[in-house]
Amino acid sequence: MSDTASTAGTLLERMGIEVTLVTAERAEGRMPVAGNTQPFGLLHGGASAVLAETLASFAAQRHAGEGRATVGIELNATHHRLAREGWVHAVATAVHLGRSLATYEVTVDDDGGRRLCTARVTCMLIDIRA
Repeated sequence: MSDTASTAGTLLERMGIEVTLVTAERAEGRMPVAGNTQPFGLLHGGASAVLAETLASFAAQRHAGEGRATVGIELNATHHRLAREGWVHAVATAVHLGRSLATYEVTVDDDGGRRLCTARVTCMLIDIRA
């Protein structure tokens, strides 16, 4: 994704994900709990995973640079706590920035700063064929 990529009509728009900072080394964003819950009213674990992969992918794309694309190839998420309301806030921090792979640790916290989820995301960096 480029800085000018539109999120209109994408999963990010439907889930209310807001990306607030993107560098190769770090990405930050947030997502509302409302609308992203499972049937019992708790934040869906898959929603946390989507937020984690989104931020890691944005950062990996910044690392990859022009003429390259990123493809998520691995996602691992551990859910520590639950959330019923408010927003969740996530930070993706680079663990490895290589020529063909970029790996990020992503933390997802609630409005009170309590850790809800820890994820690891690895993206493959590929050349775009014309």
